[in-house]
Amino acid sequence: MPIIGIDYIKCTNCGLCVIECPRRYSEYEEQDKIIFEDPTGSCSLCGHCIAICPDDAVLYENLGDEPYIFDGIENLSDYIPYERMYNFLRATRSIRHFKKEKIPETILKKVVRAMECAPTGANLRAEKFTILSDKEQLKSLSYGVMEELLKNPATRSQFSRLFKINKEIYEYPIYHDAPHVIIV
Repeated sequence: MPIIGIDYIKCTNCGLCVIECPRRYSEYEEQDKIIFEDPTGSCSLCGHCIAICPDDAVLYENLGDEPYIFDGIENLSDYIPYERMYNFLRATRSIRHFKKEKIPETILKKVVRAMECAPTGANLRAEKFTILSDKEQLKSLSYGVMEELLKNPATRSQFSRLFKINKEIYEYPIYHDAPHVIIV
């Protein structure tokens, strides 16, 4: 287990790790002492407890992708100025035409890792991710999704024309022949 406990010499019992933990593996015990427990080994390794601790009291090892702490950066807008981030987000578009080449596994793992660390509602991070890369699986799933959507009269009227067009263009129409699909 990468997070192995609390350094009680450093810990001031501020409770920030308890508040920040999306899965509530940190908690106060009767003696106002913070305890970390993960009996099932299902900590999402988000690193929030490490990053939020003002006393560097969370003990961890072999976390893999070490938590990024903004040492020396007082203001995050100095790191990525607002205008630059705004322009980047405004320029991002949904993609519907994919290259046929598969993405290297190392890149896919980085994408999933970024998704695991991304903010979620209430910071819960309960998502699980599956990467599908097998063409036959993608084709089967694509046609299964289309079949289900066409069963319902409301979605049938909305999608039947689009599906007909896409079936002429794509081998697996729902996913526009993407080489990988990440199921959340």
